[in-house]
Amino acid sequence: MTRIAVEQPIWMVGDSAYDTLDWHDHLLTAGVVLVAPYNAGNTDDPKDIEFRVEDRITEHSKDVQLKQSTLDETYNRRTGVERTNSAVKDCGLGHVRARGRVHARAQVFLALCLRLVVAITNYERGDNPGSTVISV
Repeated sequence: MTRIAVEQPIWMVGDSAYDTLDWHDHLLTAGVVLVAPYNAGNTDDPKDIEFRVEDRITEHSKDVQLKQSTLDETYNRRTGVERTNSAVKDCGLGHVRARGRVHARAQVFLALCLRLVVAITNYERGDNPGSTVISV
């Protein structure tokens, strides 16, 4: 049995690598909306959409509508994750790569600890606590 951090997720945010029909359909069946940029390279007949979920919702449900602004705002939240990954790289720890939920959780925890150390150090030095680097 797989356990996740929230009882019933409603969103999953990812980059265009997650834009596959099977993954979208699996998540939608579970009641989860995948917000990932549409990857036109995954098809011979590209659509005029920003997120594939727009098309999947239209195709599979007449009662559900998603606001474009909600999709955009949700996707933009992933910048915090990207900044954390950047901070890890800036500190010389390489790319963030983990296989499996347990390893990914541990790596995210350590990355967030590092991010906190960088923010506190920058704050204490009078630098920008939002920066991902420590000025030496």
